[in-house]
Amino acid sequence: MGSLLFNHKIHRKLTTLIENRTTYNSEYSELNIFETHKVSEKIALTFDFPVIASMLTGKKIMHIDGMPAFDFFPGESVVMPTNQEMIIDFPIASKESPTQCLALGIDATKINNVVENFNEFVSIEKENNKWNIDNTASHLINDSGINHLIKRITHTFINNNKSKDILLDLMIQELIVRLLQTKAKSIILNDSKNIFSDTRIGMAIKYINENLTIKDITVDLLSEKACMSSSHFHKKFKNTLGISPIEYINSEKIKVSKNLIKKYNDFQISEIAFKSGFNNTSYFNRQFKKMELMTPQQFKKSLID
Repeated sequence: MGSLLFNHKIHRKLTTLIENRTTYNSEYSELNIFETHKVSEKIALTFDFPVIASMLTGKKIMHIDGMPAFDFFPGESVVMPTNQEMIIDFPIASKESPTQCLALGIDATKINNVVENFNEFVSIEKENNKWNIDNTASHLINDSGINHLIKRITHTFINNNKSKDILLDLMIQELIVRLLQTKAKSIILNDSKNIFSDTRIGMAIKYINENLTIKDITVDLLSEKACMSSSHFHKKFKNTLGISPIEYINSEKIKVSKNLIKKYNDFQISEIAFKSGFNNTSYFNRQFKKMELMTPQQFKKSLID
């Protein structure tokens, strides 16, 4: 995001040190880039349209009704329904290293149209075909596809051109679908009521969740657990969650690694890799950079800068 934010910085006006807001508009959406340059607490923010917020740099502590307070880091998104308030703390913001976040507002009708199409063609073995992103707030961990897509959307907003509205329309439809898939994944993974545990995909994800860092999990093993052929399982899994089984496994391991880096900043990267379920540090570094658009070392440094 460095070069994108550099281009943004050239044109934006800094009028406040707390949540300085710059807005870029398109036909069905608007992109807001917020920058905070000093430590602050209890900053309230509300939008009169659905918003997808993604961290760019720094750290926030989010307080949203119905959810425990949580840390908000780069590579993560928060989906906020219309008119729901968020209260934000900025524990590490400074003039030299501002906390930066983007908030993508999307026309509710556009969201509903995409959601209807998604629900018509994608469901988890008919147990659920009512996914939505504008009914309750959600804290989601982005996969590599979402991270790359957010980067492209930001670039298109900031670098205005004649095709902007057409390109953004297509990319925002894709983003909504990817977030729906991510939310489906999150709901299944945190299925405390075991709603999906007896479905084939649900069983596979439950097995991954229980054995993520202790066993070598292969597609053949998962398809066997799901009582499906490898090719059928691979296709079903990807259609439902938007990523392949291996991409999903790696993304969950990267999620573990990020939590370890946040909690144990003195750990060596090789130790983080091993504790996250990777047997090869080089492979871990490649996967981390692919998904987070930065190396583990850069992510570690971003938490203390």
